[in-house]
Amino acid sequence: MKQMLLITIIGLLLTSTPGRASELFFAELDDFRLENGQVIRDCKIGYRTFGSLNEQKSNAILFPTWFGGTSAQLAALIGPGKLVDSTSYFVIAVDALGNGVSSSPSNSESQPGNAFPEFSIHDMVRSQHHLVNEILGIKHLYAIIGGSMGGMQAFDWIISYPDFMDKAIPYVGSPQLTSYDLLLFSTQLLLLEMGLRHQLPADSLLGAVSSIQMLGAQTPGYFVEKNTRDDFPAYFQNRLTNVSKTFTAMNYVAQLRAMINHDIARYFYGDLQKAAAAVKAELLIIVAEQDHLVNPRPALQFAEWIGTRPLILGSDCGHLAVSCEMERVVQAIEDFLKE
Repeated sequence: MKQMLLITIIGLLLTSTPGRASELFFAELDDFRLENGQVIRDCKIGYRTFGSLNEQKSNAILFPTWFGGTSAQLAALIGPGKLVDSTSYFVIAVDALGNGVSSSPSNSESQPGNAFPEFSIHDMVRSQHHLVNEILGIKHLYAIIGGSMGGMQAFDWIISYPDFMDKAIPYVGSPQLTSYDLLLFSTQLLLLEMGLRHQLPADSLLGAVSSIQMLGAQTPGYFVEKNTRDDFPAYFQNRLTNVSKTFTAMNYVAQLRAMINHDIARYFYGDLQKAAAAVKAELLIIVAEQDHLVNPRPALQFAEWIGTRPLILGSDCGHLAVSCEMERVVQAIEDFLKE
């Protein structure tokens, strides 16, 4: 059970056995115009709901997916004693564009593969706003929570729709990428694009690139502790062959591009401090001190500018620190939401 939870939290999950999830619904957005002017034809957004919406519609919490994650996988983090308690809140777990559930290069009938338009983190957020506001009829969120790429979406939400939520909880996410993050993500993108261009087997490419991603997800010390030298051949073979059938190589490319271009400072002429000054929601920013996948420096600076104390996880688990310090994180989120 502990290992299952560990895998779920990673925030860059490529394969998983989903937890018990509610029914999957789809919001039809018709032809959805992106910020770059391109259009996703017959756009659809997958989502699941947990708990009950109160009469005032004041207890809704949005939970977008991490890189490659699905709303079914988010189900493992929703419920009593978990990140968000669905006995108190109405939780909307939403599949981000490009994850293979919502509109993606892998499932678009009219724009498959390379024909699928390039979208951004901001486009993910805009599609979610349409879902919440227009489809579900919820005009205000109590909170938004998201991890890793979900945290990037949470940061975009508080700038794009500053009056739409009371609270936001980005964990192991960032308002903008550092040069180190860009090096890791751009290397993966380059290898995938080169491999696909030369028609190498997509599953083999995905397995190899996801192994590079794991280098950032775990600290060296944590990896060595959890994987012995003797166990490594089987571990590595599993990484190469046990790839997602939903989050394909083309979907991986699409969401990588979105993360690489993520920077909420662009709305403020590149000034991240001015972006922080525009925030109206209360924030609980959670970072992993030894995160090698999403560097915590921009999030920590952002917390300082808005005058809030971040929750800093100091374990040796790197990007996986939330799973290693789950009890502490759950309590912090519970307290923050009740304030």
